Amino acid sequence: MGAVIAVIAALAGLAFAWFAGGRRLLDKGRQIATARIVDPPEHTTMRADGSVRSVQAADLTMAEDDLESIWSPTHLERLARTYWRFLTRATLGLMRVKYSEESRQVVLLARPFALLTFRAPEYRMNADRGIVRWRIERGVLVSRAGRDQGYLEIDVQRCSCEEPGRARVHVEVEVANFYPSLASGIATWFYASTQSRIHVIVTHGFLRSLARLDLAESRVGRFAAVEDVPDPEPDRPLPSSAERERDAA
Repeated sequence: MGAVIAVIAALAGLAFAWFAGGRRLLDKGRQIATARIVDPPEHTTMRADGSVRSVQAADLTMAEDDLESIWSPTHLERLARTYWRFLTRATLGLMRVKYSEESRQVVLLARPFALLTFRAPEYRMNADRGIVRWRIERGVLVSRAGRDQGYLEIDVQRCSCEEPGRARVHVEVEVANFYPSLASGIATWFYASTQSRIHVIVTHGFLRSLARLDLAESRVGRFAAVEDVPDPEPDRPLPSSAERERDAA
């Protein structure tokens, strides 16, 4: 019961921090690209077994030279680091990320209050797509049955662009097969109104912030060339902008 109360207090604090000052992050710095939120129609779903899948997405449009300059595993690592940096800034320092060779731990202010513990990131990349995935290991926000079940992933894919001299990339942030500790029984409504909603708001903020192309320096820096990273697994192609607009209509 004490852990549940602590989680509720943590979520309330995160919500207050975001709405009090986190949005100011979006106004800082010069925007190099344009960012448009293009979430799928059912961006957050919960299965009968309590597992959650949530996908937030954006299209970034920029000069072709700007995209070419950052299309590398080094910048994919920096994108991953940028996500964690944004999370800390957006929550005004309430949530912080502790790094080790084996894991990434999201803590409330400091250890030992670990909200989420992820395994070390896995990277895949080729000329058209880059993926970084963190497998969810455990944490206060994860149900006991959900340990080592889900993952958090950032997926970046190059797309066709009709504007001469411009390039477009589609960026998705996905949480899949996640079993939240708050989404059991009558607590499902509370999860949807707090943890889930906060996740969507913060992720949209992160996606919009990418318009500045201000990528943080990686804490690890393992890769230099695309050849250093395994290719992404084959997947269905992304829908075009016209198809997404049609589905959203």
